[in-house]
Amino acid sequence: MHRYFILYKPHGYLSQFVYEKKRPKKKLGELYDFPEGTMAIGRLDEDSEGLLLLTTDGMMSEIVRSKTIQKEYYAQVDGVITLDAVEKLKSGVEIGFKGIRYTTKPCEAFLVELLPDCIGEGRRIRDERHGPTSWVSIALTEGKFRQVRKMTAAVGFPTLRLVRIRVGNIHLHHLKAGEVLEVTDFEITE
Repeated sequence: MHRYFILYKPHGYLSQFVYEKKRPKKKLGELYDFPEGTMAIGRLDEDSEGLLLLTTDGMMSEIVRSKTIQKEYYAQVDGVITLDAVEKLKSGVEIGFKGIRYTTKPCEAFLVELLPDCIGEGRRIRDERHGPTSWVSIALTEGKFRQVRKMTAAVGFPTLRLVRIRVGNIHLHHLKAGEVLEVTDFEITE
């Protein structure tokens, strides 16, 4: 019988269970007693946080990672992002990936005026005296390495904090950083 978990991955954790390099890192198994064979579906880098799906069902992993399932991120960026920059994000921007230039596919993007409660304060980014920040939502179906961070930097607004809030129809909702919810199935739709 396969098992399914929804996790709010906190900042500073790796999206994996094993890390064998010299410097110790925080791993997912420190947050919850996951069963043997549990895998993260997709990844969030150590500096990112938010919704992470985990399962013992390898076929479900393939479905969720497909190019048809949309993933939505809230990015806190350096400065007050402009509507022009948001339009560029929507149209696709050029970023580097594995040493080559790549233009991202068109995506959905909009300014975020009011953050959902689940995002909370998070870690302290910086003092207000270093200038304003703003939030933008970016929803895409592709997922290159550090893509959202590269996209916001390409339009002149580097990402300071990145939170994945949705995968398909599954939302972060009421979970707080580090919380895990076991569900009977993901029943994921686009």
